Amino acid sequence: MSVKRSVTTTIARMLIAIVVLSVLSTGLAIITLIASRTDAEAVNISGSLRMQSYRLAYDLTTNSPDLEEHIRQYDLSLKAPALAEFKRFYSPSDIQNEYRLLLERWSLLESELKGNRPENYINQLSNYVKQIDNFVLSIQRFSEMKLRVAAGISIISFLLTIGLVFYIIHFSRRQIVEPLNRMVHASHYIQTGRFDHPPLDVELPNELGVLATAFTSMSTDLAKLYQSLAEKVAEKTLKLTQANRSLGVLYDCLQALSVSQVDRQCFEQVLSIVRNSENLVTIRLEVQDSGEGRWVLVEGTEDKNRDWQYLTLEQNEQQLGRLSWQCSDTAVHPQLIENVANILSRGIYFNRAQKRYLQVLLMEERATIARELHDSLAQSLSFLRIQLTLLKRTIPSNNEKAMSVISDFDQALSSAYRQLRELLATFRLTIQEADLHEALNQLIVPLQGQTTASIQIHCALSSQSLNAQQQVHALQIVREAVLNAIKHANATLITVNCDSAPNGNNMIIITDNGTGIKSLDEPEGHYGLNIMSERASRLGGTLNIHRREEGGTSVCLLFPQQ
Repeated sequence: MSVKRSVTTTIARMLIAIVVLSVLSTGLAIITLIASRTDAEAVNISGSLRMQSYRLAYDLTTNSPDLEEHIRQYDLSLKAPALAEFKRFYSPSDIQNEYRLLLERWSLLESELKGNRPENYINQLSNYVKQIDNFVLSIQRFSEMKLRVAAGISIISFLLTIGLVFYIIHFSRRQIVEPLNRMVHASHYIQTGRFDHPPLDVELPNELGVLATAFTSMSTDLAKLYQSLAEKVAEKTLKLTQANRSLGVLYDCLQALSVSQVDRQCFEQVLSIVRNSENLVTIRLEVQDSGEGRWVLVEGTEDKNRDWQYLTLEQNEQQLGRLSWQCSDTAVHPQLIENVANILSRGIYFNRAQKRYLQVLLMEERATIARELHDSLAQSLSFLRIQLTLLKRTIPSNNEKAMSVISDFDQALSSAYRQLRELLATFRLTIQEADLHEALNQLIVPLQGQTTASIQIHCALSSQSLNAQQQVHALQIVREAVLNAIKHANATLITVNCDSAPNGNNMIIITDNGTGIKSLDEPEGHYGLNIMSERASRLGGTLNIHRREEGGTSVCLLFPQQ
């Protein structure tokens, strides 16, 4: 925006106008005073002409010898420079005419005086004096008129000067002071962070208009910048708040999983924390085993009108399961849910590793017991069998009573030895897989080599529903049931089915299509069924063995989840 009327130029012009007006008024006053400098002299000389006229009349009547001198003086007075000024062009025409008439009348009277005709002079003297009085009066009026003109010029100059001063004050207030006050007021608004200040006068054609335009533009830019910064601060604050809340949620989740034994309750607590924090409708955790086993935890009630969102749980490039949720009206923070998924993945992985570790400890403990039994009790039983054989050779064969006792002792010793071998075989079972399906496969592989029957496994039971001790006992029961089917059933198909019962308990069923069990009473020297029942009791469950109507035997193990 260009400056059309500069404030400094306008004020300078007004000041120059005041100076010019002062110079003009002062000059006119000075000129008037200069023009009036001979007015008093002219009045005095004019007034003296009356006295000299009467003196000439007196000299004429008395024949005074000074008549010639007085005529000469009168002529000098009438033609004095003060009176000669009235002959100039700037003198009023009436004064010029009267002065010209006085000169003409004096020339006539002078001729009468020099002709010594006193009567004519005296007769004309009265009119001549009146003419002089009129001339003096005109001079006086002209002098007064000049004084009035000088006074008028001074008054007008004073009034004009006062008017210009008031106009400059009004102009300064309207064009300078008020715009500056508005800018100061607007600057106070901006200092307090408010950009809705009263509008400035940007239409002014001077520097302040340019300044107001620049100030308004700057204020608008500052408002946009301030709003942008406020939005960024609010956005950063929101992000920090979300990050802080996310850290709190993650901390609570880690605390829930930072226990000595990670179990179902820990994962349920994590799901509850996430659901309450993110205001989710429902959240579900599905853990996938290598088989068909699924472990599902649900927090909240499913809304069929809302869509599910999914996130895969992975650890060490191994798919562990899936985390799914239903959002409410607000969207879930993506980074938070990813971190929760990572925590759950690590928790599941740690749960399996912990279970594997405990299972290995149990297996090592059982292997230690097996070695102790083999090194102590097995060696003792072998020694007794050797000694019994030597005893048989020493006692005559016709000693029936002694041979009967030895035969009973040999049978009991053989039964004890057989039972010990079964215990050693049981204790030497080495299963190191925490996954139930993989553990069953590892268990069945060596048994499959002992029979031509087909052994099939169907595992829909989640590994997380069993702890390490439960899994070891369950695997021992499965092994014993499969071995019984291999040895005694003469079956062609053996199936192992692991699933959840309708009441939520774990259920393992081993069936075969063989001859079927004849009785639940074990033969003398066999303890497999009793050991299986004892193991089921330790699991807090029940063991049901019965003959199938379609043929074969069914062994059903029911026990609660961990």
